[in-house]
Formats: sequence, structure tokens, C-alpha cells
Amino acid sequence: MAYEGEELTYCPGDLEWSIVYAVIVTGTFPNPCGHALLFVPGAYAISSSQGSYFQVAGVNALPRIMSQKGYLRYLKENKKREITRYQVALSNPDGAVNRLIDVMQKSWRWMVLPNNCAAFVEDICTAGGSSAGLYSNCPRWERFK
Repeated sequence: MAYEGEELTYCPGDLEWSIVYAVIVTGTFPNPCGHALLFVPGAYAISSSQGSYFQVAGVNALPRIMSQKGYLRYLKENKKREITRYQVALSNPDGAVNRLIDVMQKSWRWMVLPNNCAAFVEDICTAGGSSAGLYSNCPRWERFK
């Protein structure tokens, strides 16, 4: 089975939540919409790639976490490529952290478009005070704004 990240059982305390990124990657066949992940930079990052990636993958699965090394493994093993990243400013970073802590304790019920990977990223960003998101929940075909 291809790598999807580790089950999210903790929220790293060394992340900077004021600016996060919606990361859009290609989807797995037959998914034409792509896939969305949330990237949160490290608080003391030396490079822009340091931080953690969060995602949901699976019909009824716990959210996942990946380091940069894990993200590169995820792309390789799933034959995906990064399409783009959208910067999202959060006015309430603590709200985003608290929401992530809340959602990591239960399985995310994936319902294709209404409650998918993009909805997960939107949910965390909304809790952080952002109105950014996708109207269609199809990340490859719409700008995350």
C-alpha cells in the first residue's frame, strides 16, 4: 500500500500557524479533481519546505501528518505531483490549531465532493479565521481563495 502519512495523534508545537498553505496535487485515477493537503511551516524554519503536511485520505479514516521527507515519499509512491500552493493568512491561528486537535480525534467521513480533502483544508482554515476555500471542492480546477 502506498504511503499516505502517519495517523495524526498529536499537533506539533513547533509550527507557525499565521500563514498556511493549501497544497494541490494530482489525483489518483480516476479522480480528475486532484487532492488537497494543508502545509503549516515550521516556526523556526530555515527553508520554506520545513513544516508539516496534514491530509485526509480514505473513506472513513483518521487525518494524517507528514514531514517534508514523508511528503516527498507520498508523492513518489502515489505517483502524484504538486500542481500549486495557495498561501492562506489566518487571523486566529489558535482556532486552527484547536480545530485540528478536534478533528484528529475522529475519523473523517469522506463523501467525494461535499466532505473531501478540500473540505478538510477549508475546515481548518475557517477555524483559523480565513474565508478561503473552494466553491466546487474540486481543487485542481479552482483557485483556493
